Order: sequence, then C-alpha cells, then structure tokens
Amino acid sequence: MADTIKILNADVLNITQAQLLEQLKKGVLVTPNLDHLVKLQKDREFYDVYQQADWVVCDSRILYFLSKLLKRSFPEAIPGSSFFTAYYEYHKDDPDCRIFLLGAREGIAQKAMERINERMGRQIVVGAHSPSFGFEKKEEECQELVRIVNESGANVVLVGVGAPKQEKWIMKWKDRMPGVDVWMALGATIDFEAGTLKRAPAFYRKIGMEWFYRFMKEPKRLFKRYFVDDMKFFWLFTRQLLGCYRDPFTK
Repeated sequence: MADTIKILNADVLNITQAQLLEQLKKGVLVTPNLDHLVKLQKDREFYDVYQQADWVVCDSRILYFLSKLLKRSFPEAIPGSSFFTAYYEYHKDDPDCRIFLLGAREGIAQKAMERINERMGRQIVVGAHSPSFGFEKKEEECQELVRIVNESGANVVLVGVGAPKQEKWIMKWKDRMPGVDVWMALGATIDFEAGTLKRAPAFYRKIGMEWFYRFMKEPKRLFKRYFVDDMKFFWLFTRQLLGCYRDPFTK
C-alpha cells in the first residue's frame, strides 16, 4: 500500500520529486492545493476523481508547512508547474516520452510546445491544442480531442484547463485514448511554459507565498478564491488537528 498522509479527505502521497520522477510510468497525476481540498468537501464527482487518481501529490508549500503539525509531514512540496519542467528534462533523451499539451487560450499551447522542443533539442512535445471555452460540455469537440491526441502518438498528456474541470475531463475520456500512459492535471502550467504567465520569484515560492504573487497579478479573478473560498480550509484543518473533522462523503 502506498505511503500517504491524510489531509482532510484526501490521501496525499508521502513522496519526493526525485522519487516521483523515477516512479511515474503510468496513471493519473493530480496535485492538491488548498483550493482543491475545499472543493473536495462539496463536489462529489471531484472527490470520486481523487479516489481514482493514481498519484496524488502535495502541490502547495502551505500544505507542506501545515503538515509539520501532523504526526507525519511531507518531505517537500511538489508544485505541478515545477514538476512538469523537471519531468520533460528528466526524459530529455528518452525517445519513448512523447508529450501532448491540452489547454490554455488559443495559440498558447502551441507556443509552449515550440519553446519546450527548442529547449530540449528534439520534438519531445508531439502535439498541442487549446480547446474552446466550455469544451468539456461539447460532445463533438471532446471526441475530436480524443482523435487529435490518438493521432499524435503521445503517451503523456498534460491537461491544463483549471480544476476541477481538468481532472473530471481526464477521468471521463482517458479510456478512449489507450496509448496514453500518463495523465497530468496541471492547471496554469502551459501558460508558464509558453511564457505568457510568469511564475513567482523563487523567494515567494520558498516561503509559500506564490499564491499572493499570483493574486497581485490577477486580483479581480483570484480574490474570491484566495480570500473567501480557500479560507475555509484553515477551519477544516483545525478541526482535523482537534480530531473532529468528518469527511462529508463517508458515513
């Protein structure tokens, strides 16, 4: 049985980035942060996706710090965007690693693909596509995406369209793409790779304040998420520490 640490109703792997890079050969990777954990309290479909995911890794420095209050803590945080860069660099000379980028606004996935391939000196990213807004509700477009991914020959697919949409889409459609071994649900990673969205400076990331840097860049979009929705996590985590947290989806 995998070694996990319970954070609210998520079983998060107790793993380092080096171990994940070495072991990630097959399966679905999801990366919980505070926002995910709050959503997992009320979204049954999202919760079920987490139960089915093969790799659930700590995305957040805040979660990493807070885990120090538990009996066991995470060895490190593995932010999804940093991990993806490490992943394709790790597989730079592996001809059996063929990546597809699905997500971001029109043209951004293509730009990310070009930048990554130029850095790696080979076509490690074999395809890229930016779906339309609300694509997950359009059966025909989803079927077309399945065709595009299958024809690309990719065996690793990064889906970056935001949570919980990306995780739900992967679970619903992945079986139609049997050639794909690894699925990654990694939010804004495609934007970071394209250079259209800048990551926080290392200092912000180190002290667990990358979220604040992102808020300063997009205050209107992120205010409610960070200062209203995500605040619920701290109340729930306090209940866990006191032994009175209850998973809403289990009796």
